[in-house]
Amino acid sequence: MELLRLVFRHYRWPFLGAIALSLLSAGLGVGVIAFINQRLIEVGSLAALPQFLGLLAVLLAVTLGTQLALTLLGHHFVFDLRSRLVKRILDTDIERLEQLGNSTLLASLSSDVRNITIGFVRLPELIQGVVLTLASVAYLAWLSPQMVVITVLWITFTMGVGWWLVSKVYRHFHLVRESEDRLYKDYQSAIEGRKELALNRDRARRFFDERYTLNAQDYRYHIIRADTYHLSANNWSNIMMLGAIGVVFFLSNGLGWANTTVASTFALTLLFLRTPLIQAVGAWPTLISAQVAFDKLSSLELAEYQPGFAVDDTLTDWQRLELEEVTYHYPNTAQGEGFQVGPLNMTLERGEQVFLIGGNGSGKSTLARLLSGLYRPQSGTIKIDGQVVTAAQWEAFRARFASVFTDFHQFDQAMGPEGLPADPEVVDTWLERLQMQHKLQWEGDRVISTQLSQGQRKRLALLLAIAEKRDILLLDEWAADQDPQFRRLFYRELLPHLKAMGKTVFAISHDDSYFAHADRLLEMSKGQLSELKGEQRARASEDAVAQINI
Repeated sequence: MELLRLVFRHYRWPFLGAIALSLLSAGLGVGVIAFINQRLIEVGSLAALPQFLGLLAVLLAVTLGTQLALTLLGHHFVFDLRSRLVKRILDTDIERLEQLGNSTLLASLSSDVRNITIGFVRLPELIQGVVLTLASVAYLAWLSPQMVVITVLWITFTMGVGWWLVSKVYRHFHLVRESEDRLYKDYQSAIEGRKELALNRDRARRFFDERYTLNAQDYRYHIIRADTYHLSANNWSNIMMLGAIGVVFFLSNGLGWANTTVASTFALTLLFLRTPLIQAVGAWPTLISAQVAFDKLSSLELAEYQPGFAVDDTLTDWQRLELEEVTYHYPNTAQGEGFQVGPLNMTLERGEQVFLIGGNGSGKSTLARLLSGLYRPQSGTIKIDGQVVTAAQWEAFRARFASVFTDFHQFDQAMGPEGLPADPEVVDTWLERLQMQHKLQWEGDRVISTQLSQGQRKRLALLLAIAEKRDILLLDEWAADQDPQFRRLFYRELLPHLKAMGKTVFAISHDDSYFAHADRLLEMSKGQLSELKGEQRARASEDAVAQINI
């Protein structure tokens, strides 16, 4: 099982130590049975009682220590697994994360990690059950080799049927996990689409009946069958272990294979093994579920884990950024060929303020992602001052940009360069310029009141972007949610302030009344980029819609 191999690879010595404790615990368990057989059943001496109680105390301490060691090992592994998973998500290219979708990632972070946690919590039961069984069988073989063969065959048959039932559990757990992904998408739709669903009850009804209910029924179908096979495996093992005791006494008394004392020891040992074996059978499906979850995490194809967030920031003194024959092609779908952007050729001079216009689906956002390094060109190059940006410099290249995309996430912490606290003077100045000084409550460098309108949220996002003191501000239709007065303030006052600070601004905008404030005006159309000059720019400044529709 790959999951256990991974644990052994990362925690070899603690894992071996826990196994050694399990062996010691199993040996002590068999020792207790032997002590009962030899000192309490056969002799019955009162002097043996303190020794028996002492042996029980040692067994309790070692067994508890074994389970705690394995449990702590499991929790440490899950902590590392969760931390590595989040770090891998942070290091994975945006394209891959967008292909996976939020619901898949959230399901992995919650459901998959939870299932792995449960599997490791039950792992001590499985290991102790197996080790104790092997040790007990060795002891019984010493007592009566002939009887132990039949007993082992009986237990083997019992466990074989149990494992077959468990294999059915595995199959349905795998299908349950697939159903969970679909359910997470439904949860996301119900939460994020709450306004639309509240306004249109017919849509809400069809969503509930035709999507959620079908996926929930599919989940219920497979989880019921998984639980049915799991319970069948547990009860089968339980009943058959009782049957093994009957077989032992039949072999002893009916066939004369052993005396009553040996038969009693066999029965006592089987009773002793009954609980660990049932627990082992019960723990196995949780470990299978953990393996399914681990396989699901592996299928995400995230970036390999790399510790740290170091960036070799060697591109600070740039003057010109160039896109040279850059192309990007979205994957083909069942609906047809994927959209292609490019070849794109453009330059961005330091300190420029460049506006980009274009219709829906023209490739504006793709260009913004390529320009900022969020997408990697599939062909062509990006250059800084004539030098091609290499893979080793990619993080340093991205570090030139701060952004406010249309689908931005609202963070609550103001940070300056290198993750240090933001410059209070910059924050205070721009709070006033953005007219947010009385809208926000701060606790140190964190905003603790974020119940804002969409326009105010964008102002806060712009404030946080400016506080980072990056060279280039990338704004995706930032002014679209501002009222007319503040939109005018943005173009006529805030952009000049940014220019005076030496900031380069690349803004996607359709506010044709303010195109005059741009140093250059670019247009995306059907995946192709062009610069509007002269009459074209004048026409776009009068009516951007007319220019886009040409």
